[in-house]
Amino acid sequence: MFDGFRLAHVDVGDVRLRVRYGGDGPAVLLVHGHPRTHATWYAVAPALVEAGYSVVCPDLRGYGESTVPPDRPDHSQASKRAMARDLLALMEALGHHRFHAVGHDRGGYVVQRLALDHPDNVDRVVILGDVPIGEALARCDARFATAWWHWFFMGQPAPLAERLIATDVDAWYRLDRGAMGEENYADVQRVVASPSVQHAMCEDYRAGLGVDRAADDADRVAGRQIIGPVLVLWGSEDDLADLYDHDVLTVWRSWAPGVIGRSVNAGHHLAEDAPQELAHALIDFFTDPTTRSLRERVSTRPEQT
Repeated sequence: MFDGFRLAHVDVGDVRLRVRYGGDGPAVLLVHGHPRTHATWYAVAPALVEAGYSVVCPDLRGYGESTVPPDRPDHSQASKRAMARDLLALMEALGHHRFHAVGHDRGGYVVQRLALDHPDNVDRVVILGDVPIGEALARCDARFATAWWHWFFMGQPAPLAERLIATDVDAWYRLDRGAMGEENYADVQRVVASPSVQHAMCEDYRAGLGVDRAADDADRVAGRQIIGPVLVLWGSEDDLADLYDHDVLTVWRSWAPGVIGRSVNAGHHLAEDAPQELAHALIDFFTDPTTRSLRERVSTRPEQT
């Protein structure tokens, strides 16, 4: 797994991130979701390196072997803004001032925040299986609450969720050895057994219902958008399209006017279910000369007379 990649632990401020990185060329940041680690990219990352990219795969703060920050009353230590700052510091430490960013699940929220807060550092953005947290909660109905009930369970005050999860960790996470790949499965199974990681992951969801939603709501009011090219992909066997009436891209257009996207023949975990299709989709998007940023389109628009 990750043959030829380096493994390191990098201090980025108040946390230390475990990261694998390798390759040469334009930089690509791959950000995992819950409850995964960077190992979820084990088949995608080497394909990107082979295609000529420098690839960086970190564990988010509180996940995997990255350290867990001290709790704050508002759970902001687990905010997507804090996670985005971590990743920006990590990329700078590895010599990448500007890069493409790909995020799955909770990692998609981090990449969204990275693109909104640090547009000069993020080139092309790929979101896998998400709409913005603020949009999801603003549109929440009984169908969403029933399907994604874990948001509200894990968002309850500590330690309710942690205690119930700890009673049967295997039943809660339902990790599939066959679907995940042996080494990826072993990495995730080992770290999710840690009480500190279980707590940090719950804190991620508590932040999502509070400070992360507030950040999205403030951006919506201010009209902030992602100015770079954005690709949104989701699994055809996942429930995202059903929840948004098979019009996921409409949800995204107020956040990224030039967004493009489609479904992939996969479940929720695209990197594990369809790694080759995903890698090809990423490479096509990164190299497509017809997809330009909003900034580029504006700067090349003829002057009105």
